[in-house]
Formats: sequence, structure tokens, C-alpha cells
Amino acid sequence: MKASGMLVVAALAALGASGVAAQAVVAGVKYAETADVHGGKLRLNGAGVRYKAVFKVYTAGLYLSKKAGTPDEVLAAPGAKRMNVTMLREIDASELGKMFSRGMEDNMDKSRFSSLIPGVIRMSQIFSDVKKLDAGDNFLIDWVPGTGTVITIKGVPQGEPFREPEFYAALLRLWLGPNPADWKLKEALLGQPA
Repeated sequence: MKASGMLVVAALAALGASGVAAQAVVAGVKYAETADVHGGKLRLNGAGVRYKAVFKVYTAGLYLSKKAGTPDEVLAAPGAKRMNVTMLREIDASELGKMFSRGMEDNMDKSRFSSLIPGVIRMSQIFSDVKKLDAGDNFLIDWVPGTGTVITIKGVPQGEPFREPEFYAALLRLWLGPNPADWKLKEALLGQPA
């Protein structure tokens, strides 16, 4: 087991043993055990690092209303959801938006993807407008029932919510789909020890 995976497992185990709010620390980034998303109390399902070759790009933490160990359970989980991403290096934000678009397309059938193209273009524009993300910058991708997908970058909500539930599911498949961005990160988000 890698040291980063052991830290996450140890932090989560300490929470269960003590009953006191704990946090997971992944590559120096702290993820609280719980998150309040638009009035809903969510729990950290898992957190890990996204690698590109040997470089650490960002950390990600998945928050759900109840624990889920498979992608289908995550997608079916009721209520609000949150993907919390913190950059570990500087990146061109428009390139990140393009990678997200490609990742969505790679993880769903073409006809379903084509129905989401207007939202995908708008999401890419949101990241393009940001220009760049530095190490330590954070963004949230929240599913809020009755509202839609809310993207918050550096603490600022970005435009109108994306209303289609399938849009949020397509975004989650970037990390949890059959062709995830990073297999180790997929396992970590599903709470599987490294």
C-alpha cells in the first residue's frame, strides 16, 4: 500500500474508531470527513491523487449522502453529491476543460454524449475563461437536487447550473467510468485502499 493511500485509510479509520470528525490528507491536501452541500450533509466517500505520467496533477475527494463502493452505487446515490478538486501544479484551465470534455466522451455512448454537447461546450468555456489554475487552487462540481450541476472555481460559482442530471453523471464518469482519467484515483474515490 502506498503511503498516500495509507494516510487516507488511517484518517478514515481514526474517524470510525473515535466518532470525532476527522479528515483525510492526500498529498498534503486536507479533506474534511463531511461537507455541507446546499443544506445536505455529505460524507467523504474517498479521496486520491490524479497522476499524469509520474506527475501529480491534482487531488480529488468525492462526497456522497451514503457510502458507495461501485460506480453504479455512486451514480444511484440519492441527494446532493460533490467532487472537490485541488490542484497540485499549475495548469492551463482551458486545457483542463478540453480534457474533461474528452473524458466525458470516452466514458459514454456517442448518442448520449451528443445530447450533452451544448453543456460540454459551456463547461469548456467556463474553464477557458478562468485561464489558469495554480497549485492550491480549488474547484467544486456539485449536484444539487432541484437545481442541477453547480461548478464553483476558487470559491466563485460559475454561471447558471447545468440542469440535466445526465450531465453530472457524465462528469462523474471522468473519474469513475470504464475509461477513467486515472485507475488508482478511481479506486481511491470508491474508498478502496491503495
